[in-house]
Amino acid sequence: MPEKLCCTECFGDPGLRSSIFPALAGRSDARVGVCDYCGTVGVTLVRPTELRQWFEMLVGTYEQSSEGGRPLVTWLRDDWRLFGHPTMDDAHAKELLADILDDGEIVRADFVPDERFESESLKQWDDLRDEMMHRNRWFLDEPIDLERLKLLLDLLIASHEQLADTWFRARLLADDTLYGIDEMGAPPHRLAGHGRANPAGIRYLYLGSEPATAVSEIRPHTGEFACVATFNVPQIRAVDLRDPRAQVSPFILSDADEISQLRADLPLLERLGDELTKPVLPRGAAFEYTPSQYLCEYIKKCGFDGVLYRSSVSNGVNLALFDPGAAEAVEVTVHHVEQVSVATKANVGSGWHTATE
Repeated sequence: MPEKLCCTECFGDPGLRSSIFPALAGRSDARVGVCDYCGTVGVTLVRPTELRQWFEMLVGTYEQSSEGGRPLVTWLRDDWRLFGHPTMDDAHAKELLADILDDGEIVRADFVPDERFESESLKQWDDLRDEMMHRNRWFLDEPIDLERLKLLLDLLIASHEQLADTWFRARLLADDTLYGIDEMGAPPHRLAGHGRANPAGIRYLYLGSEPATAVSEIRPHTGEFACVATFNVPQIRAVDLRDPRAQVSPFILSDADEISQLRADLPLLERLGDELTKPVLPRGAAFEYTPSQYLCEYIKKCGFDGVLYRSSVSNGVNLALFDPGAAEAVEVTVHHVEQVSVATKANVGSGWHTATE
């Protein structure tokens, strides 16, 4: 029986896709075909054992333990978003991992992460966030390791596939007068209010991945009309904070210690993504946006052109572009808001009090 072959789609890891598989594909016996594990067609295939050195280093960051342990496949899914293909259920993932490591028993055992590595970065961010919002704004006392943060941000560079050429910006119509194409960019400095990424008075261009995303971000009411401008955005260098665990790759690091340290820092990156996504009421924007503004100022200082983040009001993606002049508006269309949906969740018992006579 011929040896089964796997592909990058089995894992969904950016490091395997961009670096390791292309290197292995350079062999004389490399082939393209149908993956024996996930069933993807027309992909580069490799023998699972060819990935062993990288997976042994990753698995080495976990220790076998029957107390509070979980299978390796579960840890690799939760920590690194591996085996994300729809067909890679636990049975298929365990089979592939066992074939990679040439060990059918290891996938049945329970493991815990190596706890030698800890990170204070999340606590440091929370302390800094509290100080910026409630105590000091410009001369901060709470320390955060900006050099480490820069190294982490460099692991979250959006790929060309993640950065579309076309993005959208919307403005609600106040009357029957349509906005011209020259009126659809970022507001002038004197009108630039507090945004998720920009402090008041500093112009950034906020764009959505789809027209509906751009319209959703301006909080329309049913029946209103909006002008939507299409912008062409050249290739830029942006940080992608939508799902850091799916963006980083343990396989591009040099040793198990680096992998363990990165794993300890991942909660910080997730929190930074949340800073740009969580809803903020207009009356609190002036101070509640301060942490995300500070973050984006540092991202800009590190040489990035913008930041990608999840939309809090739609399923789309948002791009905050630090230089509004880097995008070109090419057309404007009018959209009618046919429906606005609302989702609620009861919060009684979470600090709220019911009035009684």
